[in-house]
Amino acid sequence: MTDTTFDVAICGAGPAGMALAALLAKRGMPAQRIALIDAKTLDQASKDPRSIALSWGSRQILEEIGAWPVAATAIHQIHVSRRGQFGRSLIDRDQHKLPALGYVLRYGDLVTALGAACARAGIATLRPARVEALDEGADAVALTIAGAVSATAAATAAIVVQAEGGLFSDQESKARHRDYQQTAIIAQVRSNRPLAHRAYERFTEQGPLALLPQGEDYSLVWCVRPDTAARLQALDDAAFLSELGAAFGERVGGFTHATPRLAFPLGLNADPRSSARTVAIGNAAQTLHPVAGQGLNLGLRDVAVLARLLAQGANPTMLAQFTELRRQDRDTTVRLTDTMARIFANDSPAQALLGLSLAAIDMLAPARGVLAELMMYGRR
Repeated sequence: MTDTTFDVAICGAGPAGMALAALLAKRGMPAQRIALIDAKTLDQASKDPRSIALSWGSRQILEEIGAWPVAATAIHQIHVSRRGQFGRSLIDRDQHKLPALGYVLRYGDLVTALGAACARAGIATLRPARVEALDEGADAVALTIAGAVSATAAATAAIVVQAEGGLFSDQESKARHRDYQQTAIIAQVRSNRPLAHRAYERFTEQGPLALLPQGEDYSLVWCVRPDTAARLQALDDAAFLSELGAAFGERVGGFTHATPRLAFPLGLNADPRSSARTVAIGNAAQTLHPVAGQGLNLGLRDVAVLARLLAQGANPTMLAQFTELRRQDRDTTVRLTDTMARIFANDSPAQALLGLSLAAIDMLAPARGVLAELMMYGRR
């Protein structure tokens, strides 16, 4: 990074940060006026094996910047059901005249594609490095940067975007925080009767259980109470697969294999903090429960709007417009995931109504269409 004065400095080179940088360049901002800063090298990020779900709308954003195609499994149908109760909803790509409702892919493959797109655009990148402090003035923001080629460096930017982690949130407590008292168990599992390209969202007494098709396997996200998670983690593979089968049912046959399991506590952090010259997007603005798979997709919708505005001018007026334009989609998505997560965090009486609700949604095409639109595009 030779020039240390930028129009936009992006703190965090995850999917949201890199997509923003590449989209700004695509929309006409000179690449040398964009800085991308991250604590990890691209090689480190590219080795991340986690699975992620992308909506159809997110694919369209990635296509625009040349970060698609990526090795991925297409989702043609989404089957939503409630364990032990009548009622389900089936969302099908054919109903929306699309090649896919969404895609399942490796996080590492996505950041590799985005890194290549940023390199082709000539984006100024500083990694490994981290922003230690921001000093916002009337005309610009001063950044103190540690790491990389020198112990400490300085830069200024007209606008600073926090796109990963919590530079802003570490300084102050979150405005909206909720501990769901749930833990997500993550693994790749295999069954003996898979149904190609169909994803499942299965609501149980303790939380949602998602199976996302990925190659010959499924990416599993199983949300349960912490004590249940500890017990499941202590089981051998055979016992774990048996319990998974009991919770999910026999729609894909029996489960025959699982990779080593990981466990993560779940909570809500929703605080899209901004000032005259700083703004948070993606995980820095909101970390959601995985119940509807909307975290990364919501972040990429942030990217699309912010890039369009900042390409017109990197100034406080555009940031104010961004905050207003993104409020409805963010609030709707946060409210949806938070409500669903709270219902299944305990033995709420509302759980008993879910089966009937799913049956009603499946019988009413307009209701099913609204649900699909939210999952594919967000609130527009």
